[in-house]
Amino acid sequence: MGLPIPDQLILATGGYDHTIKIWQVNSGVCKLTLQHTDSQVNALSIAPDKRHLAAAGHQHIRLYDITTTNPNPVTNFEGVNKNITAVGFAEHGQWMYTGGEDHTARIWDIRTKNLQCSRIFQVGATVNTVCLHPNQTELIVGDQSGVIHVWDVRTDRNEQLIPESGASVQSVAIDPDALVMTAINNKGNCYVWSLTCTTNEPTKLRPRHRIPAHPPAYGLKCTISPDSKFLATCSSDCTCKVWETENFTLLHELKHELNRWVWDSAFSADSKYLFTASSDHLARLWNLETGLVEREYSGHQKAITALAYSDVMNAATIPA
Repeated sequence: MGLPIPDQLILATGGYDHTIKIWQVNSGVCKLTLQHTDSQVNALSIAPDKRHLAAAGHQHIRLYDITTTNPNPVTNFEGVNKNITAVGFAEHGQWMYTGGEDHTARIWDIRTKNLQCSRIFQVGATVNTVCLHPNQTELIVGDQSGVIHVWDVRTDRNEQLIPESGASVQSVAIDPDALVMTAINNKGNCYVWSLTCTTNEPTKLRPRHRIPAHPPAYGLKCTISPDSKFLATCSSDCTCKVWETENFTLLHELKHELNRWVWDSAFSADSKYLFTASSDHLARLWNLETGLVEREYSGHQKAITALAYSDVMNAATIPA
């Protein structure tokens, strides 16, 4: 594989030590530490312009300019009462979405200097996860009571499903082709649906599979690879498991002797590598051909609970 220009790859990690670190992916060297005072980092997302990083924390959302050496946020929003648990961007970069313990999913207009909340979707419990459908018009919202809401932001229409009674929905993911949706819960089970999308009609979901991924441990995150061939599930059982989406058989159980809870994961653009974030203060890069650790990112002083990865032009590769 070719060696990319280092700045083409962006890896950000954050957690309980109130910092966010930006890494040189190929060397494992931290090139910038951002200050995230007053709160742990619950979620991270890199904007489509590859310039801004959004961080979700307790009672605030912060935007950082990661193209500079400024360690402080360029935009703060403090107007939320509880933890923000999820954050992401629309493909065109004009708005951002969040979910939180205030029982809402929100849409923010980020074209103005100060973040403006333009839409609020109220549910009956803490929002643990929010995922934007590739059609850019539906938000999938998973909550603590076990309900998955499909919110059409154009019409405000809301479809609901409950994959498992008495289990909170911790994470939801949709593959880039919008053919499959997965959701993992606090009982360690991962559910799979086939999606049918029709122009101007709500997405239809058909139950497809149930994976006993990590029971009885907590499922924490599910992620689908860019080529749609792999599903990664993270858990409190100190593992990240990689499944083949063709038949949902287990490909790798990624576990390190120092691992503790594995909170988050992200695939490389070529789907050959996986980044994970763990309570042992380390992020890791795994080779999915071998199932072995390729690189470690060391520098945080407490648990890493969130990571975000992106590559400029979607063309960079990571050398073995």
